[in-house]
Amino acid sequence: MDPEPKHALKPLKRKEKRSNTVKMESPSKPPGDEEDWHSLNPADVPAQANKAASDISKSSEGRRHSSSASSSSTSAKRDHSPGSNGRRTRPSVTSVAASLPTVREMHDRRNTSQSSLTVPPIHHSSVSSDETVVSTKKALTNFQKVAARDPRVEENRVRKLSQCKEEYNQQKSVYDRLVDWADSSYNNVGNQILGLLAASHRRPPLPAKRELLGLANHYYPARADLKVQVCDFGLGRAERTEITLGQIEEYWQSKPDGIDVRWIYAPLGLGLTHSSVEDIFLHDGRPGREFENGGAPGWPYLETEILNMRSHRNFQEMRDVYMILSNLKELDEELDQCTFKNDENSSLQSDIDWRAGHLGVTANYWNLVASDMPWSLDEGLAMGIMGPMEGLQPIGRRVDRQALSIHPFFKDSHLVRNVFRCFHRSDGIVLTLSPMAGVNFLDKRMGQHLCEPVNAIFDNENASAPGYIFSAFADQGTSTWHRRTAEWFLTYLVTEVGATPHAQRQGYNAPELDSAYQSIIQDLKRRRHAPWKKNETVKLVRDYLACVDELTTIKMICQKQVELFKGMQQDARKFETEDNRARRTPDNSNGESMTERVKWALNLVRHRHDSIEKLLVDARQSLEALFQLRSIEQNELAIVSDSQNKAIFLFTGVTIVFLPLSFFTSYYGMNLSTIVNTQKTEGYFWRLCGSIAFVIVIVVTLGAFRHYLKSLWKTTRPVKPTYSMV
Repeated sequence: MDPEPKHALKPLKRKEKRSNTVKMESPSKPPGDEEDWHSLNPADVPAQANKAASDISKSSEGRRHSSSASSSSTSAKRDHSPGSNGRRTRPSVTSVAASLPTVREMHDRRNTSQSSLTVPPIHHSSVSSDETVVSTKKALTNFQKVAARDPRVEENRVRKLSQCKEEYNQQKSVYDRLVDWADSSYNNVGNQILGLLAASHRRPPLPAKRELLGLANHYYPARADLKVQVCDFGLGRAERTEITLGQIEEYWQSKPDGIDVRWIYAPLGLGLTHSSVEDIFLHDGRPGREFENGGAPGWPYLETEILNMRSHRNFQEMRDVYMILSNLKELDEELDQCTFKNDENSSLQSDIDWRAGHLGVTANYWNLVASDMPWSLDEGLAMGIMGPMEGLQPIGRRVDRQALSIHPFFKDSHLVRNVFRCFHRSDGIVLTLSPMAGVNFLDKRMGQHLCEPVNAIFDNENASAPGYIFSAFADQGTSTWHRRTAEWFLTYLVTEVGATPHAQRQGYNAPELDSAYQSIIQDLKRRRHAPWKKNETVKLVRDYLACVDELTTIKMICQKQVELFKGMQQDARKFETEDNRARRTPDNSNGESMTERVKWALNLVRHRHDSIEKLLVDARQSLEALFQLRSIEQNELAIVSDSQNKAIFLFTGVTIVFLPLSFFTSYYGMNLSTIVNTQKTEGYFWRLCGSIAFVIVIVVTLGAFRHYLKSLWKTTRPVKPTYSMV
């Protein structure tokens, strides 16, 4: 039988304020207002510890992402535990939970090391929910220790990924044949001649029309079939429904009873459909409280640009499919017919047609799906207020590798940018429009996340910010919200999405963008001092210029986000002042307020902006140093070349003097009649040797001027058909 421990678990007296966390206290400092720790029966210790662990596990269920959904600085001031001195940088929920031992581990440690454990009873707040509100700093989200995931959710996700992967493999074979056909259409004349002689050089056949239609709908779904997420949040509950864009008007007319906020997330980029959806949504209800400072003059709604990671392969595939298929006119009729085939909305299609006529464009399939195309960093400038005709500018088919891909962690990724617009109404319905379908959170498993289908990324809360936002409130609903309003949720939504990409949510187990670019610049500096190689300087300068362009664009986007969050901070203070004057008390006083939330996002984005700005200055200075270094090298080579030119000049003068003498001596010294066993004349000699010499001269001349002749041939050829976004 185990010996009696020196210190046993002791229940705390009931007080007005209690902590819901596990504290490790020294046995030499027991609370003075409590009973003696030795007064408990040692036999009751394991039972109490197990009961406390069970209570903590139950209260921890549903806190999966309460690090952002609950209070931070406000609750920190109420917390009297040591080290709680105000708001700090939001920690990673994984790293925090991994560093905290479970109740069972602490109980075993107490028996071995004679340390003490105090487990305060769980205190339920006045919020009408069965769950305990947990502050941001005290979130325990390591569910391998304190809670278990619902296995049915993971099974459904695995099943969906399997179906998407099977569909992708089928379409990938069609895509490969289409690209082979398109690439072979511009082969030179030599390959066309060889194609007549050998089957291996002939142009591959174009896939069947039915296969091409399926390929187009796989990468660019018809507008009525586009998947839309509808998330309902109520007190202690949350539900998510997947609908199509053809049903969207039905779901924003009203929200169910008991639901505080309904969030409709439609993956639409700037374009005709985007403008029509937002106008109809705002027309069908009264607008909510205006974000006068966060929005633009006359446009009190929140919008920003979002950076996210896409697979370079998927990015290239989307470009190829759009550029090639949009020029096959035989597909246009059937694609236009399927655009609104399953549309059940009352006014969406008619509004799009009216808007297209007003703007002087055609509302065909390819013009409508062009908004699904993600933007690369070098395509356009940081956005302001943009209309339906200010989307992606004409682009080329080829997607070049970014300088970011030099870093090993980002070798298969492509950093893209997308518009993110939010609209809200007074009835608690929020609409967000963005084609953002990439990876928002930087994680060590980002390579796996990038391989997931675009239409399934929402279900991955470790990669997708919108998916994370729903899972943050999936169990508790609006119970942890400071105010159960559309404005509070909109602030949480914009700050969470706008602050990405970052690695905070996963415990910094992946490099941040500024850290990655810093490593890239150091690698470029190392290559700058490498021994000279042919064409290496040109490649190095291109990498430098790509790095500078990417950093410039990221800096501009971060600057826009800083301005947005500053405006939102003023709006949040104005809302809180109005609520205090109207004596509207918070629904959860321990919840994270709008001001605190915006402050966190502002600090994060401002730090990224400052880091990128410093890296940009370093990259430009390094590029200038490269030019100076190469100029010095060129001067040294010019000095060496000058001495070589003098030697060559001397040899050239000698050659000019003796070459004619050698020619005439050889010519007049020939005597064919004295050659043994030959009856050929001198005329035969010149016919034979002259023809060979002429052919040699022609071949050498063509080889010497081959680049000039090739460029001349290209200018005289018929112009190729160009692909461009309309």
